[in-house]
Parts: sequence; C-alpha cells; structure tokens
Amino acid sequence: MKNEKIAFIFPGQGSQGIGMGKDLYLNSIAARDVFEEVDDILDRPLSKIMFEGKKEDLVRTENTQPAILATSIASWRAMEESTGALQTPHVTAGHSLGEYSALAIAGVISISDAVKLVLERCKHMQMACEKRPGGMAAFIGLDEVSASEVCRESGAEISTINTSEQIIISGDHRALAMAIDLGTRRGAKRAIPLQVDGAFHSGLMSSAQNGLDEAIENVEFFEPTVPIVGNVTAKPLTTITEIRNELRMQLTSCVQWKNTISFMLDIGVDNFFEIGHGNVLSGMVKRIDKTTSVNSISTFEDVQAYAA
Repeated sequence: MKNEKIAFIFPGQGSQGIGMGKDLYLNSIAARDVFEEVDDILDRPLSKIMFEGKKEDLVRTENTQPAILATSIASWRAMEESTGALQTPHVTAGHSLGEYSALAIAGVISISDAVKLVLERCKHMQMACEKRPGGMAAFIGLDEVSASEVCRESGAEISTINTSEQIIISGDHRALAMAIDLGTRRGAKRAIPLQVDGAFHSGLMSSAQNGLDEAIENVEFFEPTVPIVGNVTAKPLTTITEIRNELRMQLTSCVQWKNTISFMLDIGVDNFFEIGHGNVLSGMVKRIDKTTSVNSISTFEDVQAYAA
C-alpha cells in the first residue's frame, strides 16, 4: 500500500440500514466514543435507533443524516485505532451528505460542528420540501446529453451524475412525471422514482441553502490536511474559502460524482476506500473504472482487514 495513491470516499443518504455501526461500537473504543459523542450532541439515543430500531424511524431525515455521518467517522476512527497511525489519503471526497464526513476527517471541522451542520441541513431541507414539494428519479442507461434535453423540455433538473449510466434528476411532481415519460421514450433502460422527501440538489432547495449558509458562517473552519474534491466543481478544495463556497452551492447544485472519481483517477489514485455503511460508492467506482481497486470499510471485520 506504501506506493499506492489512495482516496477515502464517504457515502451519503441512501446508504443507511438497521444495524449500521453496531459491531464497530462493540469492538472499537474509538468508534464507541464517536457514537456516544453524537448521542450527547443530539441529546437523544440515535445509536439505539441505528443498532436496533425500526426502519421507519431510521429513514427520517433527522436520523438518517447524522447516523450516516456518525458511522463514517466511527469507521475512520476505528481504522486509525487499529493501525496506530492511519495512512494519510492522497485525496478525499464525500457524496452529497458524505462531504461533511470528508470535511471532518480532513480536519476542516470538528465532529461536533459536523453534526451540528448536518442537523441544520436536515432542518432546512425539510422546510424547503414542505415549501416547494418535489421528488427525484434515477435514469439508468440514458446519456447525459439526452438527460439534459429531457430536463430542458420538462422543467426538471439534473441533480446527480453518478456514472455515465446512472443520472439522477430532481423537480416538482409535474416536471418529474413528464421527465420520466420523456426519458423512457428517449431510450432510458429504467426510470425509477426515488423514495425521498424532496427535489434535492436542485433550485427547489434554494430556501434550504439560504438557511444553511448562516449556519456555515457560524462554524470555525480550518485549512484541510488533505485535498477534498468538491461535489459541485469536481476539483480539489484546498482553502477555507473554497470549502465555504462549495457548501454554499451544494444543496442547489448537481453532484458531479462521475467527474469527481474521474479526477482522482487522472491524478493517479489507484486504490479507493469507501468508509461508512454499505458499498454503494464502491459499485459506482467500479462502473466508472473496472480496473481500479475499491475496498469498503463498513464493519469491524473490514477494519481488521485494512489494518492487516
């Protein structure tokens, strides 16, 4: 691993599942400290919902987002604990919500501030969903040019480009229904409505972004210890100003995940570690480049394998 260029990548909303992080809590003191700190910040037992709660409780945005953040940071801390001196990644990135995990491990914000920002993000996103209802859908097998044409005709927006074969769109319910119909007729293999509360990463989230901006201004940021590749620009964020600007645009802008991974590949990254629950991002990386090495650090067994 010494001569490899490695990247740490962190999952976003949709990667959650009951039981997430439980074995890390039971087997790693460092991970347990993270879960307990998050519970203390929230002033409620989120970890209990994560470890043995009901799915309908976990999928509530105010639980999902801090749960994903906590599991990613706990996984990273367990890796650090198991290795004694965790290898510094060449670069890092997080998918949507996962960008806050990346900021925490890069030393830009504290765990406490990461949790507080994510809670503000949840609150303002929910308010925006109620103010301007909408949804999201995934196109499978529709190219970006065709997806752009569909959005232009329907009034929807491209909100996430995961791979060349998976593009997510957002919009109000009327625009989304029209876009799904147009996309299917233009050759999409599948057009799947997503089970989400609103039209994330689109203009319908403008009020949420405005509310979050104030919270961002009230948090102390530090220079990153490793470059973070931004969702919006798919370029390295190396200064506090660049990071603040990224977060000010993130909720209303398209997540350029395909370009983020492509940038990492172009600068020589040859080993990706997805840190947090599940392996959604690992699958995306493999679809972007089948030859690259991808490892998921989701359980304590994964942590031990990494340490070995």
